Amino acid sequence: MPALSLLAFLAVWQGLAVYLNNGTLPTPETVARVFWLACVTGQLPYNLSMTLLRLVVSFSIAMLLGCSIGIILGRNKKLDAFFDNWLVIFLNIPALVTIILCYVWFGLVESAAILAVVINKLPNVIVTIREGTRTLDQDLLEMARCYHFSKRKTLVHVIWPQLHPFVMGATRSGLALIWKIILVVELLGRSDGMGYQLHLFFQLFDVASILAYTIAFVAVIQLIELLILKPLDKKSLRWRR
Repeated sequence: MPALSLLAFLAVWQGLAVYLNNGTLPTPETVARVFWLACVTGQLPYNLSMTLLRLVVSFSIAMLLGCSIGIILGRNKKLDAFFDNWLVIFLNIPALVTIILCYVWFGLVESAAILAVVINKLPNVIVTIREGTRTLDQDLLEMARCYHFSKRKTLVHVIWPQLHPFVMGATRSGLALIWKIILVVELLGRSDGMGYQLHLFFQLFDVASILAYTIAFVAVIQLIELLILKPLDKKSLRWRR
């Protein structure tokens, strides 16, 4: 069924390209040729690797900080009440504004690019994990205290299994959101990466290259989902019957 769906999508794409018969929508064959040429020359793998490196670093920082802060806020009502307005403010600041401010304040450097992405993603992770922490089973936590579980043991064996769906939700939504932010970061202040290349293709009105680079990145994200997230999800849920 997935293969049939993909073939149907390609058929619709081919039909529209033939019907329009102009450069605004190249055929799948044209995009495939451009994709192959970009891979052979090494241009696409290099720029894709730079974007993925920024994604891994910023995503890891945002998830680690977001999960930690989210659990703390979810378990401490006073801190949650104090920082709730902060979260609302950062959730509603446009990503573009954060990116521009980071570049203005810290310069057009790699650390400013990573910081801008982290700041944009962090509030979403905190809110998701905080809401998950609020739903923790208090009876299980009380049992852990009665059996004198250490904080680490309580986190691993009591809190984490219950928070797992929220963490995976934050992970999947985070990957979908964070790479889009990275493209804007690269477009505005980097000299490499997918965002920078897409900006060049836009100036040249090179739609085939835009589609080729987009397909490459979407394919990589799908591989991350199939090879990393789904196996991790399955392994983490082994405790369920």
